[in-house]
Amino acid sequence: MHSALPDFDMPNDEQVHLAAESFRLLADPTRIKVLWALLQGESSVACLAELAGVTPTSVSQHLAKLRLAGLVKGRREGTFVFYSAADDHVRRLLAQALHHADHVDRDLPFGSDGHPEPHRPRAEK
Repeated sequence: MHSALPDFDMPNDEQVHLAAESFRLLADPTRIKVLWALLQGESSVACLAELAGVTPTSVSQHLAKLRLAGLVKGRREGTFVFYSAADDHVRRLLAQALHHADHVDRDLPFGSDGHPEPHRPRAEK
């Protein structure tokens, strides 16, 4: 049935597994807050903890998982580590998820082309 469709393409098992793992890691409110903060610019664990409203220990645990998944990266400066979002893919993924949540939560219409406009963090300073 689907093989008759000329442009039909399924992702391979490894792609599906990695995508599911990324979504699983993003399925936590604290991780979403931490990632959103990191999309604004580089930050320390203490600052992220304050922004997310959790303890530094909690943020460190979340960052370790996000780093292993390739969603954040760290930069050491002396005894401090400063974190940032890994790349623009993370920005787009999280922006789309938040924009979708806005539309579902507030029953907002989609854009004029039928697609939602992405939610965007403020530009880095």
